[in-house]
Amino acid sequence: MTEYHCHILPRMDDGAKDLNMSLDMVRLMMAQGIDRIIATPHFYAHREDGVRAFLERRQDAFRQIADTGMTMPYLYLGAEVAVEQGLSRLPGVHLLALADTPYILLELPYAPFAHWMMEEIDGLSQRYGLVPVLAHVHRYASFYTRAQMSEVLQADAVFQFNNEAFRNLSERRLAMSLIRKGCPYVLGSDAHNMTSRRPDWDLLKRKVGQEILDRQENLFQSAKNP
Repeated sequence: MTEYHCHILPRMDDGAKDLNMSLDMVRLMMAQGIDRIIATPHFYAHREDGVRAFLERRQDAFRQIADTGMTMPYLYLGAEVAVEQGLSRLPGVHLLALADTPYILLELPYAPFAHWMMEEIDGLSQRYGLVPVLAHVHRYASFYTRAQMSEVLQADAVFQFNNEAFRNLSERRLAMSLIRKGCPYVLGSDAHNMTSRRPDWDLLKRKVGQEILDRQENLFQSAKNP
């Protein structure tokens, strides 16, 4: 299985606070059956000194894990990119895509819906040929009106669901309705630590069938093996 969304890189963001926590999170994912991890540290354009500086920090954090020599799943790099005004014109933004694929994980603001959000997402697709992956799309139902949520769900995008969504009845209903409609989707723990936001793939395996777990793998395989 592939972990498409997690914060395991040490000291990169509000995720793993140090290398030991990073390794503990990886070990737990391995025990739960994960054999491919895409690390997606937060990227906020207004906080960073540009994409290149972020990529250097990310590489340093990745190297700390790699240098341990621990036998582990395949580890790929990406980012959870916050949608901000001007994002689609940010130099180098295409370098934040997931694991050198055309897919980019995007986090909508936890703020009142505005049309510029979808315009920025469209801009990334048009300028760079990127395919948006909307992070934890189930969460936005509590922030947006039904009409606004409908606009988000009509985007030409892949929908990412956190494992936790399948614990909550309304969020599970939304996720399953999109899956049954044949919408492209991927899954992820959005794990940040080993306590309040720990990896929990065992939950997902209890809540959904194997076919749903297997189908999400098509996205990565087709992108990496065109």
